[in-house]
Amino acid sequence: MATSVGQEYRCKVCGNKVKVMEAGGGVLVCCGIPMKLEANQ
Repeated sequence: MATSVGQEYRCKVCGNKVKVMEAGGGVLVCCGIPMKLEANQ
């Protein structure tokens, strides 16, 4: 799944949060697992 500008992702392990500034392909990964898209978008 590609990312979209403005989406926010959070790591379920450490709590790091990422906001997409430039869209691209691939999967965002932190602590060795894919990050989850925040529901309140």
